[in-house]
Amino acid sequence: MFETLNPAAPDGILMLMSMFRDDPRAEKIDLGVGVYKDATGKTPVMQAVRKAERRLHETQATKSYLGLAGDTVFNELMIGLLMGDKADRTRLRAAQTPGGTGALRALSDLLRLARPDATVWVPSPTWPNHVPIITASGLTTNIYPYFDAYTNSVDVDAMLDALEQLPAGDVVLLHGCCHNPTGADLAPEHWKTLADLMVRKGLIPLVDIAYQGFGEGLEEDAAGVRILAETVPEMLVAASCSKNFSVYRDRAGAAIILGRNRSEADIAYSQLLGVGRCIWSMPPDHAAACVRIVLHDDDLRANWQAELESVRLRMLSLRNGFAEALRRQSNSERFDFIANQRGMFSRLGLTQTQVMELREKHGVYIVSDSRFNVAGLPGDRLDDLAAKVISIL
Repeated sequence: MFETLNPAAPDGILMLMSMFRDDPRAEKIDLGVGVYKDATGKTPVMQAVRKAERRLHETQATKSYLGLAGDTVFNELMIGLLMGDKADRTRLRAAQTPGGTGALRALSDLLRLARPDATVWVPSPTWPNHVPIITASGLTTNIYPYFDAYTNSVDVDAMLDALEQLPAGDVVLLHGCCHNPTGADLAPEHWKTLADLMVRKGLIPLVDIAYQGFGEGLEEDAAGVRILAETVPEMLVAASCSKNFSVYRDRAGAAIILGRNRSEADIAYSQLLGVGRCIWSMPPDHAAACVRIVLHDDDLRANWQAELESVRLRMLSLRNGFAEALRRQSNSERFDFIANQRGMFSRLGLTQTQVMELREKHGVYIVSDSRFNVAGLPGDRLDDLAAKVISIL
């Protein structure tokens, strides 16, 4: 049986991790892997999550199943975190999933059931796993223009012009905030224009929001999702707790649907739970339970928000510092865009040859499209790193 198979294409980021691990140079720098790192290079457990874990350990009396939807209190709290207090809860439903990736797969399967002939349009560029997840559900994908590499910003006009050409019923994948891999986000006024276009053209938004709290702030980063929810009749949202709660390996996320009315939301939700039943049956509990404890306890929630804000401000500081160091080393404004972008990622605009040279000559590891992890920047060696970047241009 297995002799009919060909080797799977290697994952570029996982290969980069292996290469970095095997590199003996003491001064090597890992800017590739997409996890938050503190000043010591560690990915810490957040204080509020640690306290929630202790409370869970002390009070949890059983490991029995919770049901297809997982932790229903967690689900309601996630709706509140994403949609705010003014959201129409009668039309919103959420199911717990194994991370944001699980939410994307479940929502893709739901789309295949509801609109099997629809095309899912993804921005260029986008997270490399988006297309494989969506096509694995049997859906067709295509791309729309998003990022202008010349200005290092969103090409809003090209994006809107392209979406104007799409047929009713097609799906548009959007990054809720902190675009991966570019760090270039839509402004609030662009979200409003986009929402109106979606209604007028009969398009369905599929929002992937994996970094809420990493960009402009916890509430500010949800602005785009909320503008859409207030405007469009239907939408899908894949939310991740991996980054903003730092529960990466424990896998907690939510698949959220907005229906045109209560009845259609209930029907779609029943199908969403059926999708989950066929993939993972029951979602894992530990991380979602910890998130639920944090969000449900005023003191823990305040502690979490304060730590999340410190994470956001640290990344902003690193962005500004790196942009300034690159300006000094290059004697130009070429890299000033880094300070204006948001989230954990930006791209340096290097060729693959330059990326390889940076790795081989200087032990600086970034992804082949020149995406780098802002949180991995060495705060005490920014000028040295900037000099290495400039040396290979």
